[in-house]
Amino acid sequence: MNSCGWSPNVQPGVRLMAEGEQKAAREKFWRKANLHYSKPHYRLEKSAVIINRLARGRDCTLLDVGCGPAALRYLLTPNIEYHGIDIAIQKPAPDLRQIDLIESPIEFGGQQFDLVVAQGFFEYIEDAQEQKLAEIQAILGPGGRFLVSYVNFGHRKPDIPAPYSNVQPMGAFRRSLERYFTLERSFATSHNWRHNEPGRRFLRASQLHLNVSIPVISSVLAVEYFFICSGRGSGARRRRFLAVAPR
Repeated sequence: MNSCGWSPNVQPGVRLMAEGEQKAAREKFWRKANLHYSKPHYRLEKSAVIINRLARGRDCTLLDVGCGPAALRYLLTPNIEYHGIDIAIQKPAPDLRQIDLIESPIEFGGQQFDLVVAQGFFEYIEDAQEQKLAEIQAILGPGGRFLVSYVNFGHRKPDIPAPYSNVQPMGAFRRSLERYFTLERSFATSHNWRHNEPGRRFLRASQLHLNVSIPVISSVLAVEYFFICSGRGSGARRRRFLAVAPR
């Protein structure tokens, strides 16, 4: 999910296009960009490992926010009922909805979900972060879990693409999460000298199941972080098999 990359830089409050034109431009941008994510990439593969572990073989429902081509669906175990929403759905299906998530609420037919995932989403939502977190809070069912990723802009050499419209320190994003959810665990998606996910096979394999954060080192070498959250007042406790990232 991305909300930029389709328009020139403007001063805050200046509108170069009507709302309808902006929506059409966003959709056009993502219809093309999503083609690059039709095959599973490292972060998607890692998220699937985490989600399957959280489900623990139980029948449950999942909403993929900013699902792109819905590649995550094919990495999940059969007990997880997949649903996806995105601004540019490539192949319409009953479990997919096309929604402009900047202008419209995050929802899927009034349902609540056992699992909600939003990866590669919050970097692109302009000033709507608090609103979108509140919307996800509302659709997360009792005892549910919310898995979200966010880029580590504190990396030793951060790469900040022009389409990013919601850039902030990791601590600020974490505090925002904690206003709506109970943060259970957080950890680096991977560590890399360069600010991109590991490309070499042995590096991918070695970090795919390694869910840790290393004091001092992670703050400058973590590419992104995953956060596992539960609803406020959930009271549910799970075994802490993942390390907590530094504030």
